Amino acid sequence: MPHHTPGMSRRAVTRAAVTGLAALLGAGAAARARAATQVGPRTFDVSVSSPALGRTAPVRLILPSDFDARPTRTYPVLYLLHGAHDDYTSWTRETDIEAFTEGRDLIVAMPDAGPTGIPTAWRSGPDYETFQIQEVPALLARDYRASGVRVVAGVSTGGYGAMAHAARHPGVFAAAASYSGILDTTAPGVPTLVDAIVARENLLPLSLWGNPVLNALTWRDFNPRARATGLRGTPLYVSNGSGIPGDLGDWLPGALESTLWPSAHLFTDFLALLGIPVTTHYYTGGGHSWTYWKREFTASWPMLAGALGVAE
Repeated sequence: MPHHTPGMSRRAVTRAAVTGLAALLGAGAAARARAATQVGPRTFDVSVSSPALGRTAPVRLILPSDFDARPTRTYPVLYLLHGAHDDYTSWTRETDIEAFTEGRDLIVAMPDAGPTGIPTAWRSGPDYETFQIQEVPALLARDYRASGVRVVAGVSTGGYGAMAHAARHPGVFAAAASYSGILDTTAPGVPTLVDAIVARENLLPLSLWGNPVLNALTWRDFNPRARATGLRGTPLYVSNGSGIPGDLGDWLPGALESTLWPSAHLFTDFLALLGIPVTTHYYTGGGHSWTYWKREFTASWPMLAGALGVAE
């Protein structure tokens, strides 16, 4: 890490840090930071050259308020994953996450998951799982003083990612939360929904995990429900609406929410069968929208904060 010169701006410190990181990583590194652009008082967009993706991809970071003042301190990381047909800026665009984390000793990381928001190893395409699980954490540890403590939360396909990452990589995350996530990818109607998400971005559905029947083992391998034993010992939060318009309305997104309702129940029922604790919030009504996800993030925050070791 470059020396912190008194009086340097956060932008200058971060630019120097990126330059220093490139030198530290050297040839053959897993990923390299190409640039960091300041977009808010504590918020930066970092461009990462990712071998797993075969391209440069963005990660939005919110740094702690005292990041410059405490150059030797390390910080836990809250990973926030975006949903389908959205991007890595969604959490700062749709929520008050910047203000919410002001004064809290943590880093917020919002990595790219592509246009579908499905952060997995695609059968014919990029490996967003490796990008989010290995490359981004390594970069944050080397460049932004991230500690080994991290939690993950996501909306919609990002909720899938949160539970899939935690289940497929036990111990990597100290807690995981899903808000209207796709938690059983083989539940009735869900493969069709997943294929529709992929097709909407002009991508071939078979490029994700292949055919749900002919490539059933691959679908199972990436299914949070099928990999649920990997979640033992990890604090979990799962929320989903029934999709019947309730107190907050949302008629159109309600249909999508209702499709995910059985999938979420199959997932948490299986956790109960395995004796794996999970905090659930199943509510009547609700659309597949930020109106509800903001509320659910706030409800899950005590669990996430506890796992991060920061004040609620």
